[in-house]
Amino acid sequence: MSRLARSALIVVIFFGLEKGLGFIRQIAIARQFGLSPELDAFNAANNIPDLIFALISGGALAMALIPVLSETIQKHSRAESWELFSRVTNLVFLVTAGLSILVALLAEPLVGWRLGIAPGFSTPQQALVADMMRLNLFATLLLSLGGLVIAGLQANQHFLLPALAPSMYDLGMLFGVFILSPEQGYQIGPLTLPAFGMGIHGLVYGTILGSGLFLLIQIPGLLRFGFRWKPILGLGHPAVQQVLGMLGPRVAHMFFIQLTFLGQDNIASRLNAGSISALVYGWLFMQVPETLIGTALGTVLLPTISEQVARQDLEKFQTTLNHIIRLILALTIPSAILVSLILPPVVAILGFDAEGTNLVVWTARAYLLGLVGHSLLEVAARSFYARQLPRIPMLSAGLNAAVFLGLAAVLAAPLGAPGIALANSIAFTGQALLLLFLLRKSLPGI
Repeated sequence: MSRLARSALIVVIFFGLEKGLGFIRQIAIARQFGLSPELDAFNAANNIPDLIFALISGGALAMALIPVLSETIQKHSRAESWELFSRVTNLVFLVTAGLSILVALLAEPLVGWRLGIAPGFSTPQQALVADMMRLNLFATLLLSLGGLVIAGLQANQHFLLPALAPSMYDLGMLFGVFILSPEQGYQIGPLTLPAFGMGIHGLVYGTILGSGLFLLIQIPGLLRFGFRWKPILGLGHPAVQQVLGMLGPRVAHMFFIQLTFLGQDNIASRLNAGSISALVYGWLFMQVPETLIGTALGTVLLPTISEQVARQDLEKFQTTLNHIIRLILALTIPSAILVSLILPPVVAILGFDAEGTNLVVWTARAYLLGLVGHSLLEVAARSFYARQLPRIPMLSAGLNAAVFLGLAAVLAAPLGAPGIALANSIAFTGQALLLLFLLRKSLPGI
């Protein structure tokens, strides 16, 4: 078995564990809160903290950092790559902390503004969103550091602890669901779990706990590969400049992606109660196969093809990419059909009433129409980042956001939440096909 196949197997196994824990968590949340205004507020409160995480390290910096770290290891040494890692980590911490403070101060207007997160919510519901958003910013800081550690370990071709980290996040969330939130303790046989009665705020504190575990579980990996933190920045350092040169377009790319989620919640907040939560659950059902196929393969692919580019082995790059694309097509098409068929009994487990179950089922089916496109996009975008050409996926993401927002605004009125999900599938599939077309033009062997 090749190194790429072994790494992919590890990632799939632990991503599968995370999805299992996440599903248990979502069942518990659904049974406790239903499609309620409180749960809508919790989901809406995650938007801007998630945006900060995605722009800084969760998606933006990690994608920009891995190719440069891989190149540094190949051309120089691991010690030099860790010095670069320290410089970037210190910068990320300062920027994330500064943005978190700014968002905390502006939380109310960010929620209630007409173009903000949830202008359609009632005043008490908007106040709840602002309160939970401030708390979520602590989790954002921990997740940002953990996302950077993932990039550092993956650049060293270590995937076990980064793949395990999301499950640790879920364990923290489960503690919030089962211990912190309930008024009465859950009964497990003769054992009654303690209950702190925090309600929806228990989920937020569980998020903070899970974020801490997400970071801590990866520390042994840093020690194994010889990382030693240094209190340095050095914005003028050539390698840091190289990362920042990749980062600018990547930040814009991730902003456009997050704009789709901000836009969908803005539109959904004007629909019936429960629409935002239906989108969250529908997205979850599509994300299970997408994570196990597209994200898992994309995760192990980026360090591998980045090394191939650093060695200027474009023939191997093309062979690897073609193999992954064929594998994605072979796995995602039957997966989308199968998950669509089994949705009704699975969604029924969540305990919604008939109307809520039907809403989530059709929202998830609309998202599943985009499973192939989302999975191909994981690979197509990474192929440009590995070649350190970040502007192409950035521009395609901007076009995608415009297409999505236009379609969502049109389809939401007649179709509700499923219409927004359908707009997502159409837009992201179109983006994936555009990137693959451009990739084929630059490398005809693809």
